Amino acid sequence: MANASNGHFVWYENLTTDPKAAIAFYTEVVGWKTQPFEGSDYMMWVGSQGPLGGVFKLPEEAAKMGAPPHWTGNVQVGDVDATAALAKKLGGKVYKEPSDIPTVGRFAVIADPQGASISVFKPASAMALHEPKEGEVCWRELLTSDSEAAFKFYAEIFGWKQLSEMDMGPMGKYRIFGVGEQQLGGMMSLPPGAPMPPSWLYYIETNDLEAATKRATSKGAKVLNGPMDVPGGRITQLTDSQGAAFALHQAAKK
Repeated sequence: MANASNGHFVWYENLTTDPKAAIAFYTEVVGWKTQPFEGSDYMMWVGSQGPLGGVFKLPEEAAKMGAPPHWTGNVQVGDVDATAALAKKLGGKVYKEPSDIPTVGRFAVIADPQGASISVFKPASAMALHEPKEGEVCWRELLTSDSEAAFKFYAEIFGWKQLSEMDMGPMGKYRIFGVGEQQLGGMMSLPPGAPMPPSWLYYIETNDLEAATKRATSKGAKVLNGPMDVPGGRITQLTDSQGAAFALHQAAKK
């Protein structure tokens, strides 16, 4: 596995009201295992290519700010402090000022000018990029109030490039972004009056979308959209048993 470079998503965290229930849910739905991070009570999600993220109780400060249970991606940067300062300068917010995690790295939680939050992270040692196989996050999607403005913000802070776009009619353009030539995800504007605020949605690859969707709903998930066909495969968008939004993806058979 290649090592991640700046601008890549390297870690995914589930901030939840009930970590035990969340662990039971994702273990059943996508087959992850868990293991504690050495010397701490932080639980990591482990897929077939090793640890890919973690799960912990939604911090009280976040809950007080009105944050519901949610998933957040960590994007690797060369300088967390400079990235956080630039985010502020460009009209974003810093929810968690740059902080060190001993032996792990330095991170901050920011929000783009439209209000979607994401973490920026400089690891203490090189992190491997995972292949988008079963049980891995394979796509990241920003649903926002202004995808053009949001793309400009992320291009500036992470160096992302727009690799292609699709016309979605009244929904506007679907922008596919990435690092170099590698596609990472898409951005689109939410229709006016959409029930959700601007936010990131993370897609987990599965070999059997219908079966995984059924396991999810039997464990308390609610289906938001799907199962439905999209270019290159099929998806279901859901909220998990604690209310955190996530999505499942099954690649089209080659």
